[in-house]
This record gives sequence, C-alpha cells and structure tokens, in this order.
Amino acid sequence: MPELPEVETTVRGLARVLRGRRIARVEARRPDLRRAMPEGLGQRLTGARVIDLRRRAKYGLIDTDRGDTLVFHLGMSGRWRVDPTDIEKHDHVILDTDDDRRIALNDPRRFGSLDLVRTDSLSEWPPLKALGPEPLDLDVQELKQRLRGRTAAIKLLLLDQRIVAGLGNIYVCEALYRAGIHPRRAGGAISIERLRKLVPAIHDVLAEAIEAGGSTLRDFASPDGELGYFSKRFAVYDREGQPCGPGGTVRRIVQGGRSTFYCPACQR
Repeated sequence: MPELPEVETTVRGLARVLRGRRIARVEARRPDLRRAMPEGLGQRLTGARVIDLRRRAKYGLIDTDRGDTLVFHLGMSGRWRVDPTDIEKHDHVILDTDDDRRIALNDPRRFGSLDLVRTDSLSEWPPLKALGPEPLDLDVQELKQRLRGRTAAIKLLLLDQRIVAGLGNIYVCEALYRAGIHPRRAGGAISIERLRKLVPAIHDVLAEAIEAGGSTLRDFASPDGELGYFSKRFAVYDREGQPCGPGGTVRRIVQGGRSTFYCPACQR
C-alpha cells in the first residue's frame, strides 16, 4: 500500500507535469473506484488550471483556479502514469493537459478514491478533519501529549491517523527499530527520553524514503515509472529470520491484523 513517502513522490512527479497547466480533457472510464466518482468531475475540471499540488497524510491534493481540489488516495495498488504509450485496462481516469501531456490513474484493485472538494472547505472535509499532525512536523512534546494515558501498543498508536497522520506500517516498523523501542510497549508508558529518539527516527526514515522515491513492494511506481528504492535499506521490515545488523535476528508478530517486524535484541 502506498504510504506517505510514495504519495509525496507521486505529488512531486505530477507537479512537474500539471502545475500551471490547463486540463483540456477528462475521461472517467468507470463510474467508481472504492466509491463513486465525484459528480460533475469532467465539467468541473475541464478547462481548469492547476495552480498547486500538495499532500496531506496519504492524500494527494491537486488545486485548481476554480476553487476546487481534486483529492486522490492511491489505496492498495493505485498509481498515476505519466504519458502512457497505451491505455491499459486498469487506467480508470485520464487527464489531458493543454500542452498535450497525459496522466492516467491506474488502480487494478480499485481501493483508491477520487474526490472533488471545494478548496476553502478542505479543512472541514471529514476525512481530512479527523487527521492528526503531519509526522514530519511532529515534535517530542506534542507526541508525548497525544500518547498520554494510552495503554495500547506504540506500534498501533503510531498507525492511528488521529494521533499522527500519514504513518504506515513499513515506516513505523523502521522508526521503532531505529529508536530501540519494542512495538508492544504501551504508548503512554514511553519516557520522554525515548520519545526524543523516536521523533527524529520518524523524521529521518520518512525523509530518506522520500529521497529514495519510496518503497516498491508490489504495485507502486512513481508517475515516471521509476521504482522506489528505500526497500533496499530496510533494517527489519519484511526481513523475518535475518540479522538486523548489530547481531539480533528479526522477528515477525501480528498487531492489529498487520505484520510487525522488529529485533528483540535491539528493541526494548
């Protein structure tokens, strides 16, 4: 599933094609993805100029000069393809620009979504309103406050988008490893000293993953077709039974229905 670094990589790639351009043509090739396509999608986007592209958590935001924002979520297998030579079966939405560029939203499993929201109402749009702070903006004191009194495992709390918005399974596993924190430790019981290691670890893991273009595990590729290479740097994720580096052996457990990878020798 594309996580924050993959969405950030996608937004940056799309910005090189879309920013400042008018959308000349819109084609929705099916009526829905995870939910129905936005009403009036073609009418509201055709002729609109893209004025900005940005990200909030795992959502990509494409702002237009008509006061609309196209909000996309890549779901489990979504990606935007830039200037595809052929339109594939799973290219469900196609946008053509006024300089003859084309982007296609490809989503084989159709767990992604598109929404068209008034830009000045985005902060009140329910999926975004419920989100916590961005992990790259997170500081130690804020995280301490958000974890206060929580007895759930720190791994599960970091995946709770109401506590921190945008963190996903891969990067939580890697950040907890770097901070030396056991994934089952109760979030509210983690000392401020440990949080002073965890917050920079979150920042560093995400920054490195963005620089590497994300992590390609199954379906993800950036808009230009390039694969993400952060998976080459995994210390624990998807490395069950392998050495973590300092001498421990990576284990796998299941938390909240998701695999957690950690080193019992390094994480306490």
